[in-house]
Amino acid sequence: MTTRDMDLRACPMGTWEAADALPHPRLRPGVLAYRGFRLALDHPRLRLEAPISAATLLLAFEEHPITLIRSDRPERRLRRTSLLSGLRTCATRAEHAGRLYGMEVNLAPWMAFALFDADQHDLAAEPVDPLQLPGGRIAALTDALAETPCWRRRFGLLDAALASWAATGPRPAPQVVRAWALLNRSGGTLPIPRLADDVGWGVRQLEHRFQQQIGQCPKAAARVLRMQRARRQLALGRPSGAVAAACGFYDQAHLCREFKAMTGLTATAFIGGRSPARHGGPPVDRLPGETTSLVLAG
Repeated sequence: MTTRDMDLRACPMGTWEAADALPHPRLRPGVLAYRGFRLALDHPRLRLEAPISAATLLLAFEEHPITLIRSDRPERRLRRTSLLSGLRTCATRAEHAGRLYGMEVNLAPWMAFALFDADQHDLAAEPVDPLQLPGGRIAALTDALAETPCWRRRFGLLDAALASWAATGPRPAPQVVRAWALLNRSGGTLPIPRLADDVGWGVRQLEHRFQQQIGQCPKAAARVLRMQRARRQLALGRPSGAVAAACGFYDQAHLCREFKAMTGLTATAFIGGRSPARHGGPPVDRLPGETTSLVLAG
């Protein structure tokens, strides 16, 4: 485990601390990253969360709810304190009152299937409260993490718990794990018939198992991966035409349409709004090295 403890820090709107860590090597590549956080801001904070190539487990140590609004269902508002969410193809707006304390775990979708024995298609449709899952082990882990005095030891607890759960949970199909790795490695550009052929399945069988263990069909999962790669390159300042060509879009117009469809914003608005001078304070992105989020207010 590689970790870094961070002292409490001040920003114009209050105080915050955050600590990031990589999981133990035996948990990779299924478990992607850990983050511990504590925010005490003086006004609400609203973030736009773009689709990412991960399922997310959020464990809250205090009762400070987050309101979630999906861009494809703006009329529906969900309130969650802790949450478990799957791979999605649309953006989510997440708002809280300015106070949060807990930990986030980002997972390859097939690992979320293995750890929680949950149909990933259901999690992609709507995040659930993980403390309500059968067995009570997530609630017990959350209590233990909250009582532990430092981030480094908390990350160690996560390593031990997730390793134990992975050893006793359902096994994702090796073909799904391999197909996800191949699709991920290609940035979502590998043709689906070739992907199915590479793992020895037909397209329909691959689609069915992807829905169950990844949360989306291969074509939808590829959209998420292509857009994630494109956001990363656009954030580095590459011209949109070059990004479209490199990331598997038909042309620049196709990239622009997909960006708006999947985030609700133009690429210019999303990337331009990520200036550190605009938001300040706590870290923004949820996956190491990726461009995942935008602070809209707070």
